[in-house]
Amino acid sequence: MPRSLAHPAPSPIGAAPGHALPIPASAVPTWLAAIDEWMAQPRTARAVILWLSVYLAVAANWPLWLELARIGGAPSVYMRSIGAMSLLLVAGTVALLSLTAWSRWFKPLWFAVVLLAAVVQHYMLAYRIVMDPSMLANAAQTDPNEVRDLLSGRMLLNVLLVAVLPAWWLWRVRIVRAGLWTHAWRNLALFAAAMAAAAGGGMAMNRELAPLMRNNVHLRYMLNPLATVYSAGAVALRPLFKHSRKLIPMTGGAALGASYAGQARPPLFVIVVGETARSDHFALNGYARDTNPELSQREVLSYRNVHSCGTNTLASVPCMFSPIGKVAFEARKDDYENLLDVMQAAGLAVFWIENQSGCKDVCNRVPHAAAVDSLPPAVKAALCDGDECLDDALLNGLDARLAALSPERRAKGVVLVMHQMGSHGPAYYKRSSPEVKEFKPECQTNALAECGHAELLNGYDNSIRYTDRFLARTIDWLKSQSKDYDTAMLYQSDHGESLGEYGLFLHGVPYSFAPEVQKHIPLVAWFSDGMRQREKLSNHCLQGDLDKPYTHDNLYHTALGVMDVKSPSYKPALDMFAACRNGGAA
Repeated sequence: MPRSLAHPAPSPIGAAPGHALPIPASAVPTWLAAIDEWMAQPRTARAVILWLSVYLAVAANWPLWLELARIGGAPSVYMRSIGAMSLLLVAGTVALLSLTAWSRWFKPLWFAVVLLAAVVQHYMLAYRIVMDPSMLANAAQTDPNEVRDLLSGRMLLNVLLVAVLPAWWLWRVRIVRAGLWTHAWRNLALFAAAMAAAAGGGMAMNRELAPLMRNNVHLRYMLNPLATVYSAGAVALRPLFKHSRKLIPMTGGAALGASYAGQARPPLFVIVVGETARSDHFALNGYARDTNPELSQREVLSYRNVHSCGTNTLASVPCMFSPIGKVAFEARKDDYENLLDVMQAAGLAVFWIENQSGCKDVCNRVPHAAAVDSLPPAVKAALCDGDECLDDALLNGLDARLAALSPERRAKGVVLVMHQMGSHGPAYYKRSSPEVKEFKPECQTNALAECGHAELLNGYDNSIRYTDRFLARTIDWLKSQSKDYDTAMLYQSDHGESLGEYGLFLHGVPYSFAPEVQKHIPLVAWFSDGMRQREKLSNHCLQGDLDKPYTHDNLYHTALGVMDVKSPSYKPALDMFAACRNGGAA
């Protein structure tokens, strides 16, 4: 009988050796018994974390190894890169886990690290993402409905393939006991040795690693699980320093302009914050498919050369409403009051309606509500799956929302902001209603790798068609208000989306090396006749600007210009429509 099978079976992870009955040798294949015997051998906690570090480098870092092979091209190049990165990865993981190499009671924590690495590898392989702090922060704000969309049978299989073997080993292995001080000095020695190995290896291979990491910054966020632990730590610690950030006022001097004196009708301006829409999938911008059948009948202005501030909602939405622009926003040490604060300070009625995962602090100081909250039960049943609703929920009861605003402020003017669910992936098929699903068959799963590229495009393009209809209905609602208001709408997506180009899916790649499709976004504007006259806008001039380059930096100043709100922070050069006012020519 094999030696390991003659002993009682170990207890579950984290428990002391138990008294389970021995397994009959005849019931276990010889090779399995040999593996089980090896796994059950007593080992120090440091030996366990050494083996786990090597295992994770091999089994949970395939996105990194494949990316190095892609970058290197020839084996003679990428094998050297893989060797160098392997040393850094193993040494770094050993250094991290050496802090936990104390006793058998740390088995659950070791397994949690394995499970984390397995889950992260699945998403890196499935969606070609990297685990930088921005991605972790965005993931931390994902609501339960979005989490549900990201779960799949393929995810379970991929996680099990990585996690089952170490789970079995951690269950069987017996950890050698030692005194507290013995553990302490040995762990410290292991930590120092691992750090020395990483530093020494990095210096010895600097000629290989320096240009590789400088030219491919994303590689540092593919070291699994090191990058995830680092990024999670950065996100977790960020609130601890938030108290030192002060709110810089931007509302000083905000006032309504001359157009409000004796106005016949107050202005009503709707800003639609889109989600995950690509400019190149709008038929208005030249896309071959008819994704804009409704807007094409509404005399809209569609700008074809617009880029986002970020590649995820958490980065883009606060930035697009900021007065300081992308560069200053990303380097800021303090927070700033935003566009909505200035509009409200000028005396206008401001309201934010949410159909996503939150306004990312933009609407904190103005009235706001979730679209799902006020829906009648029958409407909610038709439009929503739990708390996740189609964007038509934003329009439901909009007359009542408008009427509920402060009469004094409403008499001056109204700014409504609607934050869409839009084309949020990976469950694109959920983002459109049956009557707009023109492109079939569409991908009916959130595991995008299980769908063909054509099905994936069908699902995404149907979501764009739904956004098209939603925006058209928004314009129609604004037209219905024209007897009481001069109306306008500005739609702008927060970021784009990868749909398999270069093997990438979804969004969130760090901006500096994100593909164009994650940054190139649609922007659509519409003005009623009353608003055009109020603004003295030249239609010929506006039509001539559709190919000019714009970014999220323009939104703050353009919105102030549309609403004729005077502020020291306003920059006419960044107002998209400034040159076309008062009959201006292109």
